[in-house]
Amino acid sequence: MQKFIKIHSDDCVAVALQSLYAGTSIEIDGEAFHLKEDIPQGHKFALLDIAANMPVLKYGNPIGIATKPISRGCLVHTHNLKTQLGELLDYTYEKTDTTLAKTKDITFMGYKRTDGKVGVRNEIWIIPTVGCINNVATAIAAQAKEFTFGTIDEIVAFPHPYGCSQMGDDQENTRQILADLIQHPNAGGVLVLGLGCENSNISELKKYIGNYDKKRVRFLIAQECEDEIADALNIIKDLSQYVGSFKREPISCSELIIGMKCGGSDGLSGITANPTVGAFSDLLISKGGTTILTEVPEMFGAETLLMNRCANEALFEKTVNLINDFKKYFTTHNQTIYENPSPGNKEGGISTLEDKSLGCTQKSGKAAICGVLSYGETVTTKGLNLLSAPGNDLVASTALAASGAHIVLFTTGRGTPFASPVPTVKISTNSALTAKKTNWIDFNCGVLVEGTSLEELSEQLFDYVIAVASGEKVKAEQAGFHDMAIFKQGVTL
Repeated sequence: MQKFIKIHSDDCVAVALQSLYAGTSIEIDGEAFHLKEDIPQGHKFALLDIAANMPVLKYGNPIGIATKPISRGCLVHTHNLKTQLGELLDYTYEKTDTTLAKTKDITFMGYKRTDGKVGVRNEIWIIPTVGCINNVATAIAAQAKEFTFGTIDEIVAFPHPYGCSQMGDDQENTRQILADLIQHPNAGGVLVLGLGCENSNISELKKYIGNYDKKRVRFLIAQECEDEIADALNIIKDLSQYVGSFKREPISCSELIIGMKCGGSDGLSGITANPTVGAFSDLLISKGGTTILTEVPEMFGAETLLMNRCANEALFEKTVNLINDFKKYFTTHNQTIYENPSPGNKEGGISTLEDKSLGCTQKSGKAAICGVLSYGETVTTKGLNLLSAPGNDLVASTALAASGAHIVLFTTGRGTPFASPVPTVKISTNSALTAKKTNWIDFNCGVLVEGTSLEELSEQLFDYVIAVASGEKVKAEQAGFHDMAIFKQGVTL
């Protein structure tokens, strides 16, 4: 196994791929020196003497400036490095080459819906309009398990705390996300469960849902029932006859929409898992498919790399607005733009938001950006899309599902058991995490620094995604986990 990696030829730091100790001999670019300090796995060390206030380069880009002189062979981290990020910036469009060669199509076994969409699961979803009936929705899902037959994968409730006592954008977000999930093709059937007196009641929500298949989407208002659980079970019993009739059939992978997200990142995230997901994204796009990248705050510091990959100037301007609008969201709440990375990120070797963002955006690969989506907007353009959503794991993954993602690829160096409304593939950045959390991790990218090539590993990930799209359950599904969370921005009455 490699001991360390210099990611880009211009970098003045290298990353330890295993824990290294003071006195270890390092040879790089034809020069040899000894480490002056212990360097934990995933952390950085200086390849040359770095003066105070000098930019520190990683991934070929600045990840901050040195706060004090740093000698070659010393640890580079939060004690001697700080962010350069500030407020709103002016950007210039400098388009870069994003050409991808087309590759051969491949099929997965999925479900064709009556509206022309395709799904990778055939589930019945119970979606409450308001938090007041969460327990009722959960009870209905538990009692309805007896109606899981034929090709029905599962009957799932999606409780959430919103739908009433909300104002402005918050209420709009709730209605839009619920409407998006109601129309998601991974659900062969949906029961929309209302209370009756809430702001986002069923009559109001129907305005956001638009046209729908009445065989597939059913509604129940609890306040109008004598026994809402009994009535709901009768609906689901009837609905299950319809949903259970769908059969898997071969579908082009060009119909796949895959969301990309990371959380609990470590110093290897931008070296192993995120580049592998980026190579996967390019491979799927080369076959006509679609990917969605989100968590805007973790683009800060790397945003120009994305902006210059926009297919045209109009998309460039939308990406500028995407970034600046999120910066304004921070400042209007009197929060610093760069209040990131998290304690777990820092423990894993990430020092600044630029450090985190340059690693995070590796998930986007090299393809052109063909679409920029607002929060709750569903994807319509094939290729790579950017989506407005925060970095929070549950909120961002739900946003990806609401925008149409069939599957979410979630890279992690720390591990997490959470799920989302769609199959959520946990991709480890290091082999130790995979060995420790076999009940969480679905795919190991730690082997990238153990001899496996990026091309080989990305093809393995592609094959695994096709298997998941064809019905193989990920670890969170095997555990029975399904989560959702809506972006909360404003006042609660």
